[in-house]
Amino acid sequence: MRQARKFFRKHPDFKPRFAKTVQSLLEDPFRPQLALHSLSGKLSGLYAVSLTHSYRITLTLLVSEEEIVLLDIGSHDEVYR
Repeated sequence: MRQARKFFRKHPDFKPRFAKTVQSLLEDPFRPQLALHSLSGKLSGLYAVSLTHSYRITLTLLVSEEEIVLLDIGSHDEVYR
């Protein structure tokens, strides 16, 4: 995921939080602390979780197949463009 490499070059201090967020997604994607929410408009069908107050991770969530595909990571404006 090229976006993640670019993001972590700028924000290496977020790697532990990212790893914790991904682990939480794997354990229970509907955990309230993740603030998982569906997106609308041109991002309809996708979901997002909060990494921090300012940064989000967008993803597809295929519950029936028990698969999570991370799509993007960045600031609110970057991932919702």
